[in-house]
Amino acid sequence: MVTGLAAGVLWALDTVILGVALSMAPFISGKQALFLAPLVSTFLHDFSSSVWMLIYSGAKKQFKALIKALKSKSGKFIILGAVLGGPVGMSGYVAAIKYIGPAYTAIISAMYPALGAFLSFLFLKEKMRPAQILGLCASVLGAAALGYEPNAERPENFTLGFLCALLCCIGWAAEGVICTYGMRGPDVSSSHALALRQMISSVFYALILLPSLGGWSFTLSVFPTKAFSVIAAAAFFGTASYLCYYRALGKIGVSKAMPLNITYSAWAILFSFLILGSVPNAKGIICGAVIVLGSLVAAAENKQRRRK
Repeated sequence: MVTGLAAGVLWALDTVILGVALSMAPFISGKQALFLAPLVSTFLHDFSSSVWMLIYSGAKKQFKALIKALKSKSGKFIILGAVLGGPVGMSGYVAAIKYIGPAYTAIISAMYPALGAFLSFLFLKEKMRPAQILGLCASVLGAAALGYEPNAERPENFTLGFLCALLCCIGWAAEGVICTYGMRGPDVSSSHALALRQMISSVFYALILLPSLGGWSFTLSVFPTKAFSVIAAAAFFGTASYLCYYRALGKIGVSKAMPLNITYSAWAILFSFLILGSVPNAKGIICGAVIVLGSLVAAAENKQRRRK
């Protein structure tokens, strides 16, 4: 449980630092920057993360094992999960923000742990006790409420944006289930899975998404800037978060790891206060507490089963 909770804490730190990068040049000026900023920043984040993972794998002397994992049957599942969670899930997330805004996107995308738990029940035979289901529901509803803005106008392209956010949920939920299945094999560890995930995601962005949107010239202009250094720093914490998340997927399963991971929306409030000086309101504090407590209940072990 601690590992899964650490994933949420570290991802919150990654999110806040990445937000700082997006408030810097060249992301803040020009129509091209406004359109490409989410996609390009995501690519640079995953690219930086893949570099961090290569350094980690080199330090652990795991290059041969990584190549073996890539060629294995389990590695093929990790590749599929990487495409669904990275380019498909994140592209849906970015497109949803474009069409319906971050508030609605946060509400809809917060549902992915519930979908992940359902898929893990169907395909991985993971079961949850009634109390854990209630904890998961509380955590998901808390995350949705955190992004809810009652005075916000319904966007013109709501249906399209909803479908994009739904695609994001499906991609992220499927990633967790498929990668968990892949890590059950003897050839792929959690660190191997993450290294493959980030590299495959980066290659997909570089060869397919960026060229199709004409985004390479803008991407190259970001590399020599301070913003890229900040993104690389964010990716360091993001990589540590993913390591914890994938380890939690392998150890405690999808239905328990995902609720713990979603606590990032609560921890982000704390880091926004510590780093940016953003004072949270009562709604943020209450929703944050509900998210964390609900996730802890959802991930709690069955004491009777553990005694056996």
